Amino acid sequence: MEQGDQNEQPRKPLQSAVALAYKSGEAAPKVVAKGRGLVAEQIIAVAAEHGVHIHESKELVSLLMEVDLDHQIPPLLYRVIAELLAWLYHIEAAQKTGQPPPPAPDLSVPNESPKNGL
Repeated sequence: MEQGDQNEQPRKPLQSAVALAYKSGEAAPKVVAKGRGLVAEQIIAVAAEHGVHIHESKELVSLLMEVDLDHQIPPLLYRVIAELLAWLYHIEAAQKTGQPPPPAPDLSVPNESPKNGL
């Protein structure tokens, strides 16, 4: 074994991130940014800089990664995203009143691919 191999750290899987945006009057939120590795890290960093709450769900991110940029989420994900948005609303309300933030919701993600829900 070469000396260089001994110093190498095991590679961890690339992180993925998806950013959603919702405008009043639109039918559903849209995927406005997505990426893996450094792009994912930048998405997360920009969100944190702007005070955007971040929720970690590998299953949900995996499904949202299949949605094209600037496209609305598929109907299959409406319920789970609605629950996530409600949680974020409660976090913002708790911050305004000095209450502790609510625990993250246990989001069960549908087993189907969003491609099937389009």
